[in-house]
Amino acid sequence: MHIKKNDLVLVLAGKDRGKTGTVVEVFPKSGKVKVKDVNVITKHVKAKRQGQKSGIIKIEAPIDASNVKCVEQKSSK
Repeated sequence: MHIKKNDLVLVLAGKDRGKTGTVVEVFPKSGKVKVKDVNVITKHVKAKRQGQKSGIIKIEAPIDASNVKCVEQKSSK
């Protein structure tokens, strides 16, 4: 996979086309990446135990690696 964690990428397709962000997580087996503040979905969470809060949370969903282009590579060292 040509994209690594902490790389700066540009989104080429989808509802967030034109946005840039850093890669948070990479899934090489499925060919997907998670980009910070891109492809944000709302998820309804139910309280599982007493005292735990329920509500609506916003999380980043993975997008296909073919829909992003690496703008700036950052080395992990």
